Amino acid sequence: MEAAFMDSGTTVDKGENARLSSFIGAIAIADLVKTTLGPKGMDKILQRISEHDQSVSVTNDGATILKSINLDNAAAKVLVDIARVQDDEVGDGTTSVAVLCGELLREAESLINQRIHPQTIAEGWRIARKVARDALEASAIDNSADEAKFREDLLRIARTTLSSKLVTYDKDYFANLAVDAVMRLKGSNNLDHIQVLKKPGGHLRDSYLEEGFLLDKKIGVGQPKRIENAKILLANTSMDTDKIKIYGSRVRVDSLSKVAEIEEAEKARMRQKCDKIIAHGCNVFINRQLIYNLPESIFTENGVMAIEHADFDGIERLAAVTGGEVVSTFDRPDLVTMGECDVIEEVMIGEDKVIRLGGCKSGQACSIVLRGASSHVLDEAERSLHDALCILTATVKDPRIICGGGCTEILMAQAIDRQVESTPGKKALAMTSFARALRQLPAIVADNGGYDSAELVTQLRAAHASGKSTYGLDMYNGTIGDMTELGVAEALKSKLCVLLSASEAAEMILRVDDIIKCAPRAREGH
Repeated sequence: MEAAFMDSGTTVDKGENARLSSFIGAIAIADLVKTTLGPKGMDKILQRISEHDQSVSVTNDGATILKSINLDNAAAKVLVDIARVQDDEVGDGTTSVAVLCGELLREAESLINQRIHPQTIAEGWRIARKVARDALEASAIDNSADEAKFREDLLRIARTTLSSKLVTYDKDYFANLAVDAVMRLKGSNNLDHIQVLKKPGGHLRDSYLEEGFLLDKKIGVGQPKRIENAKILLANTSMDTDKIKIYGSRVRVDSLSKVAEIEEAEKARMRQKCDKIIAHGCNVFINRQLIYNLPESIFTENGVMAIEHADFDGIERLAAVTGGEVVSTFDRPDLVTMGECDVIEEVMIGEDKVIRLGGCKSGQACSIVLRGASSHVLDEAERSLHDALCILTATVKDPRIICGGGCTEILMAQAIDRQVESTPGKKALAMTSFARALRQLPAIVADNGGYDSAELVTQLRAAHASGKSTYGLDMYNGTIGDMTELGVAEALKSKLCVLLSASEAAEMILRVDDIIKCAPRAREGH
């Protein structure tokens, strides 16, 4: 009927076709990443196939995998979006949120085949979500009042996060690195103050935390390699000769002497600019753009250390850690705030020279130097460490923690099952399906470890029913165990985001009955 008044190029999938298309797309994406879930999860190779970029990366990070896939299915794009938001909001749980959403839709498909209306399923899910959230929050522990216990909680969370990553065999070492870096922030939670520097060579275990800020740049020729009590002028200005920067413009002269006059005028203007910079009283000049030979020689004559090409991220981060401002003009030195640090010096990391800024005005600044056998290893180690840093800063904001290892999923599922007994109508079936989807997460983790998931999950349910509410999966021994004794912990905020985001996204996909695809409107005359 709609085709009679719709433009060509517009298609409508209705009813069962639309719902089936949405479910299949979302479940396929969830199945794609679910093998990466848990400490024994597998990795994926991502290979780009464009003409100019054929790079390869090896990862098991859900958000990285999903962001790299081009999709045509609308529901699948929703899963990618919730994984991206989870990564931005918390930094961890990106795979869990996609898998839980996929399992909820798998359960919904079964209920719809039993002729239960999507709105009834959504209503039951909302009740189940509230019960699960209450049970989750009730099981949380807050040790933020005791600094030693809180640090131990952070270490447990970092170890749990890193156990599913490339650095799992050195997780204790990297957990300490991440916690030390986050504790230096003293609650500010500004991750710009933590710089991660990747240097190929050595082993992952050779990575270390540098108390100071490292800049992977070079000091100008003939300039001092170490300056104490540094006054740093941060700039984003052109330091080449002031040539005419209009494309296609030409200058006509009638003799070579005129060319020499033009060049001399350009040099004079650059000398004037350098004099203005030196007049600020700085002994270190860091520019976002290149510094050409003439200004570099002028800075050398005046004993000023000049560092060029600190890219945009680098110059902004330097401004944050040194307490300075990035300037572009130099006419008013009285209005400029310069950065400060105790010492700037050149140090060696492996075969490379880098610049170290020690004792920055922001004492929270630090750098984590990652060493590794190849760029692929370093990239994945950086992603792993980024996840740990993000989840730790989220825990500092909301210090409540919960048990990991599938413990809370079983806990929430049993709370929902108890509520089902007093819930009349078909909503109860939807609530039971929600509990089943939650129990699928520990089952998938067990499957990925090569264990019998049915056996382990039933043991876990029996343990929780007998009052052992802190029991979860011990993935290194293939049994169940007490998560508090094993030190497996997660941030409440991460698990809460997974629960709410996955259920809301699944509900949104469930309520779809039409998919309308529209071609862009053609402009007249084209």
